[in-house]
Amino acid sequence: MRDVDIALCLAVDASSSVDHDEFGLMMGGLAAAFRDPAVVRAATGGRRGAAAVSAILWSGPGAQAVAVPWRLLEDSKTAAALADEVDSVPRLVPAGPTALGEGMRAALRLLAEFPSNAARHVVDVSGDGVGNAGIAPAPVRDAAVAAEVTVNALAVLNEEPDLPAYYAAEVIGGPAAFVMECANYRDFAEAIRRKLVRELRGALTA
Repeated sequence: MRDVDIALCLAVDASSSVDHDEFGLMMGGLAAAFRDPAVVRAATGGRRGAAAVSAILWSGPGAQAVAVPWRLLEDSKTAAALADEVDSVPRLVPAGPTALGEGMRAALRLLAEFPSNAARHVVDVSGDGVGNAGIAPAPVRDAAVAAEVTVNALAVLNEEPDLPAYYAAEVIGGPAAFVMECANYRDFAEAIRRKLVRELRGALTA
């Protein structure tokens, strides 16, 4: 894999608070985002003309799985292939509590295994609940910041309307880190599209 402007690891909540239909809306929304021309332009508009993307699913303690290994996104063809792969991801982890910190730690491990050079390293957390099991997210966030990794988050508010504030305090960190939100999973596709454009576009100045 060649050097890229950004290595982006998607860390997707698959805990018991996310039902079968909601999981489908999340993965379908991510797939649709990678088919969007604005996302492709944001991913390929930097100095190196490419991004690398991976994805993990996480739920309870010890329940994390790589859903998509590192893939190069450098044009509409590779973006379409990534979208198809995301669209077909099965639910690889059992439903369970929300071990958010452990999910973030698994994303950091995957970033550390990225085989080439990236100008920026970013973890993209998507979820609908606060951490309630396993290690706390804040120390993992602090380790990410120390390793020059940015952590951003998308909060789905259908169950916990105060989630953005929790994510802001406990999850996000690093240069230009941010939280976005959507009201429910029906709005997830548009929210993640906007979030990916914002995350990937940062590569234009990297």
